[in-house]
Amino acid sequence: MAHVAPTSGGMMSKVRLNRAARPTRTPDLFDERVHTLGRYGIPVALGLVYGFWAAANRRGGGDITGWNILFGFVTAAVFIVLCIAVATFAPLLKRELHSLVKSGFAGAAVAFLYSQTGESVYRSVALGVVVTAGIFLVFFYRYYTREDAVGNRIR
Repeated sequence: MAHVAPTSGGMMSKVRLNRAARPTRTPDLFDERVHTLGRYGIPVALGLVYGFWAAANRRGGGDITGWNILFGFVTAAVFIVLCIAVATFAPLLKRELHSLVKSGFAGAAVAFLYSQTGESVYRSVALGVVVTAGIFLVFFYRYYTREDAVGNRIR
């Protein structure tokens, strides 16, 4: 049984040409307005949930008071400002510090929530350090495999 041998100008070269001509970046489905809304809307939504959670932990199932509501909103405002600052300035750092800043923020946020339950400071700090270390490992691996030493994305 005879088969046709591929030639240099056959079908395979057209397939390779078409693959090389494809864009390597995924298409952007949203315009700049949607990205701006997400850049600030997500931290605001997370901050409101975080403030409610902190206020609920602080009152411990008791009555809701004005001071408790004020504490929730102040906590939410601080979380929102810090979250936007971390999201804005952390990518400007090298990958090690980038990972450390983001994981430190997450660890401190979890430790603060846990401290509002009335547990000891030592347990809160220990939980914050464990969360920071775990998230640091995940972020560092992600940035180490997707960036060069300068911080440019590897394509």
